[in-house]
Amino acid sequence: MTDVSQQGSGSEQNRPVRIVIDAMGGDFAPGNEVQGALQALERSPSIELVLVGRQPELIAALGSSASHPRVTIVHADDVVGMGDEPSSIVKQRKSSSLYIGLDLVRQNAADAFVSAGNTGAVMATSTMLCGRIPGVSRPTIGTFLPTITGRPTLLLDVGANVDSKPKFLSDYSVMGSVYTQLMNGVTKPTVGLLNVGEEPGKGTEVAQQAYELLRTNGVNFAGNVEGRDILAGSVDVVVCDGFEGNIVLKFAESILSFLKERFRAYARRGILQKLAMAAFTPVLRKALSGMDYQEYGGVPLLGVNGVTIIGHGSSSPKAIANMILRAEEVVRKDVNGTIERAIAQAATAAKEQA
Repeated sequence: MTDVSQQGSGSEQNRPVRIVIDAMGGDFAPGNEVQGALQALERSPSIELVLVGRQPELIAALGSSASHPRVTIVHADDVVGMGDEPSSIVKQRKSSSLYIGLDLVRQNAADAFVSAGNTGAVMATSTMLCGRIPGVSRPTIGTFLPTITGRPTLLLDVGANVDSKPKFLSDYSVMGSVYTQLMNGVTKPTVGLLNVGEEPGKGTEVAQQAYELLRTNGVNFAGNVEGRDILAGSVDVVVCDGFEGNIVLKFAESILSFLKERFRAYARRGILQKLAMAAFTPVLRKALSGMDYQEYGGVPLLGVNGVTIIGHGSSSPKAIANMILRAEEVVRKDVNGTIERAIAQAATAAKEQA
């Protein structure tokens, strides 16, 4: 894929970025959302935050920061729960913090939206209110996973679409290449298609058809990759259906807690083991920090005509802050505009190869 990134003008890069936070989304809202927002304000002097939720609760959580010059509160009576039906939000929950927040982005009253609430509801409402970037067949969510090379691999889709068509996978590869290029500075990201073997004829009919599309859409396609290649860092972007991607993601997220429990069990064996663990804990914590989702904050919903960052329901203030800063970065690097240009180039490349 050719380098389609373009830097904005100086004035565009220096302007404040206005970010909406669904302050009632998440398991520990609004406390963690508010604390994370305040942390983000300390770390970035060029963001303005809009906290959407029940005003009395937000004022109480903000305390002395309620009058912060870069914080605006927008009242919302309703709260979308984790078990609510995603498709009902646009028609029936227009007074919810989720709907009101995303509607601000739709109206261009804000640049980005951040939520640790109901993932399905955030995806559905973002798509219905903001629409898709021209040329994108389906939005996707992706997340960076650490690798032994030290350079993270972007895995997508990790749950937006659990029954992807070959064209969807092709679009994921283009959007993933753009995101990796802009966010990680990788000039020509390599792309792999997750499969049960490296040979071109492997996998389902969808995988085989997707292979041919990725071979001709202009991305730097490295062929099929297997599950073991993800943490090995064999490629920069791994493309898969949301069903498989979500399973891989949840398994990867469980590794850190599994290792922590194994270390604790080892320390409980005796005083010598406990002393050994105490000596190595700082090293282990640093080595495993890349596996902590809090460092990445949230995952972007790529392909929607508006910036949306989705986080874990149990996101800590640190994770919320990193979600907000990730949203600012996506806006400033014009990820959406670059995706639109790249999708158009991919369509042209496919026609030329036909």
